[in-house]
Amino acid sequence: MIENHPRLKEFKYTFIRIFRNPTAILGFTLLFVFISVAVFAPYIAPPKNEDRPYMMPHYGYSMSPKAPSEKAIFGTTEGQYDIFYGVVWGTRTAFKIGIYIIIMALLIGVTLGTIAGYYGGIVDEIIMRCVDVVFAIPFLVLAMAIVVSFGRGLNVIIFAIALIAWRRYPRVIRSGILNLREEEFIQAAKVMGVPDWKIMIRHIIPNAVFPVIVIAFMDCGSFVLIAAFMSFLGLGAPKGFADWGQMIALARNYIVGPPEAPLKYWFTIVYPGGAIILFVLAWNLIGDAFRDAFDPKLRRK
Repeated sequence: MIENHPRLKEFKYTFIRIFRNPTAILGFTLLFVFISVAVFAPYIAPPKNEDRPYMMPHYGYSMSPKAPSEKAIFGTTEGQYDIFYGVVWGTRTAFKIGIYIIIMALLIGVTLGTIAGYYGGIVDEIIMRCVDVVFAIPFLVLAMAIVVSFGRGLNVIIFAIALIAWRRYPRVIRSGILNLREEEFIQAAKVMGVPDWKIMIRHIIPNAVFPVIVIAFMDCGSFVLIAAFMSFLGLGAPKGFADWGQMIALARNYIVGPPEAPLKYWFTIVYPGGAIILFVLAWNLIGDAFRDAFDPKLRRK
């Protein structure tokens, strides 16, 4: 019977375990909200220019932010850029950053880790020493050096972070493959003459990739935070682009208002900063739930 298949039973158990976790429910709820905002962004905040939907509309050229009003419900930041529009379309930017970086990092990291763990010997030694070299340089320092070398821009930031983000994954997947490659079904496949690449794709990766996936979920929010920090430093998208990090950069001179009203410009920081915090929190909560569900030391407790 299909219903009694061991894999299906394990899948059901894992699914139930994830959604019995209150933090997982909160994480998926937050993520669903962000996905909904990203999908319906053209309806929530219709673009003024169809050819450049990510450029925030601005209402004048005054350098002082304006308080929330009927025209700009979240207010405006420096240069009179609409904060509400930037927060909504910045959701798409955040997903683009996180998903693109994770895909590229997983492709590089899982590939190198699988090759190192499966073949071992000199191949393993070369790959892992390269990983150590990348680990030896602080993440942000190396990422900013790459961005400065290739020129500022959001796509350059994604490329730079992806070139470094993979370094955690080879170690994680390799440790699982070192034990997995000695299993009888792997040895049997080798005896039957199955090519190494088929063994790695069909048997090795599916059985060793889950810890990497859990880490990737938690990293997705962190990479968005790193990209926001680099945009804050002026290395990201051009001025006026719907990017949360750049929106906070536009508000840097107004974090503390005038002496008589120190919180006068709170809206310039709270809305884009809150979006970043909740976005990162959603991915971290989901990653924690997946870790609890897939960790063999915790899943049967």
